[in-house]
Amino acid sequence: MGVPGAVVAVQSPPMRLALAQLNPTVGDVAGNTGLVLDAIDAARRDGADVLVAGELGLIGYPPRDLLFRHGVVEACEQAVQQIAEHAGDLTVIVGHPRHSPDGERPFRNSASVCSNGQVLAVYDKRLFPGYDVFDEDRYFEPGQSTCIVEVAGQRVGVLICEDLWRAQDALAERRYPLEPARETIQAGCDVLISLNATPFVLGKGRTRLGLLRRWARSLSAPIVAVHQVGANDDLIFDGHSVAVAGDGSVIEVLPGWEPCVRTIELGPDTRGSDAANVHAEPMHELWSALVLGVKDYCRKTGNEQVVLGLSGGLDSSVTACIGAAALGVGNVLGLLLPSRYSSPESEEDAKQLESNVGLPPCPTIAIESVHLAVHNALAAFLGQRAGGVTDENIQARVRGVLLMAFTNANGALLLATANKSELATGYTTLYGDMCGALAVLGDVVKTRVYELANWINANHEACGFQSPPIPHRSITKAPSAELRPNQTDQDTLPPYELLDQVVTRYIELEESAEQISADPTLDDELVRDTVRMIDRAQYKRDQSAIVLKVTPRAFGRGRPMPIAMKWDSGFGSQESEAREDESVPGSIECRP
Repeated sequence: MGVPGAVVAVQSPPMRLALAQLNPTVGDVAGNTGLVLDAIDAARRDGADVLVAGELGLIGYPPRDLLFRHGVVEACEQAVQQIAEHAGDLTVIVGHPRHSPDGERPFRNSASVCSNGQVLAVYDKRLFPGYDVFDEDRYFEPGQSTCIVEVAGQRVGVLICEDLWRAQDALAERRYPLEPARETIQAGCDVLISLNATPFVLGKGRTRLGLLRRWARSLSAPIVAVHQVGANDDLIFDGHSVAVAGDGSVIEVLPGWEPCVRTIELGPDTRGSDAANVHAEPMHELWSALVLGVKDYCRKTGNEQVVLGLSGGLDSSVTACIGAAALGVGNVLGLLLPSRYSSPESEEDAKQLESNVGLPPCPTIAIESVHLAVHNALAAFLGQRAGGVTDENIQARVRGVLLMAFTNANGALLLATANKSELATGYTTLYGDMCGALAVLGDVVKTRVYELANWINANHEACGFQSPPIPHRSITKAPSAELRPNQTDQDTLPPYELLDQVVTRYIELEESAEQISADPTLDDELVRDTVRMIDRAQYKRDQSAIVLKVTPRAFGRGRPMPIAMKWDSGFGSQESEAREDESVPGSIECRP
């Protein structure tokens, strides 16, 4: 029985918050709106007070210059009103672009707070990343103020992605004068909610979670980060939306690699776990990312089948496994294209992979007759038979023609199989093995391809295969383009365990040649030749298939390097060295 005259503090029940981790398709405003409407229905069934979707969820991330197309942003603005009308008494926070008539830039990256047919508040993103793959400062005018709304007795502060991360989850030299999260807390909110579209990078999930836990403790407030999932072009989004309590403990982590709508309870006293281990081992994450990347690229471009050349080597074997897991084995069409230099063992390994994976019967088209026809045509004006690199690239380009023709005939999509080490050094042939719409392993260095192949075999059941799919010999034999007798990659390239160190440090960590060569385990000449090869091969990479990004620095949109340039990489003039010896590794172009 209460004490007469005493004041009893009544604590409101915890807020029920639904995290809508969705997979939007860029430009499909009607379809993306439908995803949000379905999530609203699910949240209402769960008795949620508020539902939060991801950054730019109505148009999909990244929209790039599609924003400039007439009617696109207008359709998003209309969709916001449709969501408000569907929300009922549920509070819905949804991300979208909107026009900015009074700013220097034409649009704003916004989050609208909707309920009972009305837009109660709008928050405009304040910080815009302009590094790596991001170019938001090209389009969006920054917001100027915080946004706090009351939901179920709690004051909710709204942020959008970089407003929370401030580049600290990325390898970026970016400094912002503003700290929107702290400003929002100081303005009097109880919980921070961030709408995000942060692309996957190996290891980034752990970094991201660690930052959230540290910031929650620093701000003494819960933080909820709702992430996009799926893949759009070269970017992959892993999901793993997360809620962290004010003491840094983990309340909830949504599953990765798939859409999910989940309702949690969040109050001042809500506590989670300090021992949350929410991210898989690196190879599992890499496998999941590449499978999702291929699956969504095909699904969102309307392609059901893929084609690739099967050589019996490691790269094509791993690519075939990824394609089969993404699309189903019946939708992966392999083609064997042996030359006069192809070993019987390589053909056996390709056929063994076909059997292990369960692919449809793979045709074999020997390229010898086409190879000779090109030779004869060239001899008429060269006066001699083509040899050396010219002959090797003829074979690669013959294969490219046949693969493209096979792709056209089947209405399928060609997968390129070159890895990051090959794309880096130019050890790959334009209009040959570089043919294709999607470079599945283009951001995976060769040593990591080996690691992934062994992981796939060791975890074949989890990957969807009845037995280890990749032939043992494909992993253990010396890698070879098989374009001349007894050829191996290491005739031209340094050992991959050394080469990949230079590639990783020069590309992903942006170290100079001098910094890399200070490592006593790396020879100066090896570093010099590798850096020269990387710089000289830019013209090839600018014509490459789209590369699925899985590291901090992938070839493609996030690394726009000049082709015609002259820069001293730390070991003297590249131009003069090339003139002295045109046979240096930087001048090669030979990889089928």
